[in-house]
Amino acid sequence: MLRAHLTANPRTPIAPINRRLFGTFVEHLGRSVYDGIYEPHHPSADPEGFRRDVIELVKELGVSTIRYPGGNFVSGFRWEDSVGPREQRPQRLDLAWHSTETNEVGLLEFSNWLSKVGSELMLAVNLGTRGTQEALDLLEYSNLRSGTTLSDQRAHDGHPEPYGVSMWCLGNEMDGPWQLGHRSADDYGKLAAQTARAMRAFDPSLELMVCGSSSASMPTFGEWERVVLTHTYDEVDYISCHAYYEDHGDTAEFLASGVDMDRFIESVIATADHVKAVRGSTKTINISFDEWNIWYNERFEKVDKIQGSQNWPVAPRLLEDVYTVTDAVVFGSLLISLLKHADRVTSASLAQLVNVIAPIMTEPGGGAWRQTTFFPFAATSAHAIGSVLPISIECETYDTRTFGSVPLVDATATHDTEGGSTAVYLVNRSQTDAIEVSIDLGGLVLRSPSARTLSDTDPLAANTLTDPNRVTLQANSSLTQSHTTLTIVLPPISWTEIHAHGIIETKEI
Repeated sequence: MLRAHLTANPRTPIAPINRRLFGTFVEHLGRSVYDGIYEPHHPSADPEGFRRDVIELVKELGVSTIRYPGGNFVSGFRWEDSVGPREQRPQRLDLAWHSTETNEVGLLEFSNWLSKVGSELMLAVNLGTRGTQEALDLLEYSNLRSGTTLSDQRAHDGHPEPYGVSMWCLGNEMDGPWQLGHRSADDYGKLAAQTARAMRAFDPSLELMVCGSSSASMPTFGEWERVVLTHTYDEVDYISCHAYYEDHGDTAEFLASGVDMDRFIESVIATADHVKAVRGSTKTINISFDEWNIWYNERFEKVDKIQGSQNWPVAPRLLEDVYTVTDAVVFGSLLISLLKHADRVTSASLAQLVNVIAPIMTEPGGGAWRQTTFFPFAATSAHAIGSVLPISIECETYDTRTFGSVPLVDATATHDTEGGSTAVYLVNRSQTDAIEVSIDLGGLVLRSPSARTLSDTDPLAANTLTDPNRVTLQANSSLTQSHTTLTIVLPPISWTEIHAHGIIETKEI
């Protein structure tokens, strides 16, 4: 059996964990909203048409914030279409996903749904086909208590109190040629800065996110961030990162996706800090990793993309990827990457939440179930509290075509000093070998630690409508504790959580 050693230091934490790391994303795309969160004729539907079974799963997932309404959708979105009496809302073409948007669910309805699941709204504005004035109008409608036409309209529409949205995305993926209103970095940076200044004239406390690159593989990556931040540095709080990963046939490479996310984050931090130094600023820009996931985009582009000038379906089945154990292990390693950079990544949104590349799936009129990726997210959201600890790992490596030599074990650890709660998250990237890991938690002696592992003899096993419980987290009975050291065996291609609700004592090193 292979062996590895992990050391964590609870005395010098990296950073507190911002709960907004456990955000997700709901876009008006496919069956995310319609037949996803909202299905008024479903047996579990509440009086507002929202599926109660989905609400319970979202609560179990532990979602903190939800980015809405897009995504590519937002670059052609007229927010006014989504407010007012439902029977008067227009149907519109959604050019981003070649569909028809009914606007049956709009800002009021989505806000009501958020109150049911206990999540905070992150609202995106259209800087693709619209601009500063429309963003200001939406801000006034959403956040002004009363006294103007727009704020009074919100009250008349059924929400007397302001929505109080604090987090705002200034457009979406404006570096992408596929985006309606795609601009150069210089043009977008100027528009974003103008819009941010105008929004801050209404409320200086708003938290504003400017668009970074839609992936690290974009030809403009790095330079896009530099130019956009040169225009917007003093006006915004975050720059966004987006990253999706898929298995292109090289599983070893796919399992190393977290290495790519690490490098992506560190490159954006370096660029942001370069602009900070050039400007002589004392302000630090953080990262909102507001789109990340496993997405088999190649399959979508070749097979599932809707076409035809007269073909505009409502809520078509789009991007409904079925996730395997291997997908979930990679997904778990991406969560580890986000946690490891908690000093600068203080907001993140899993894209997406229901049906569309999602941890939760539904069948119209039928059941709702957890995909394999549900389990790492729910466990980490529940138990990764307090601060992230610096760790070092000694383990075997393997060679990859893109990332070079990659450690077989990826890991991070968290500790809550006040409550004593401690968690360790581990990934075994080996496709063939179990790995025994010894863990030194810097003198912490845990109270009744337990471990759960996601793995399977078939790494392609998945949860489906007909077999919704094929894959779950299983107790890992190999965990032992001797004084200040934990030892556990990680199966091949696996994600593991070790968690303890308290500590017995802290032994001095």
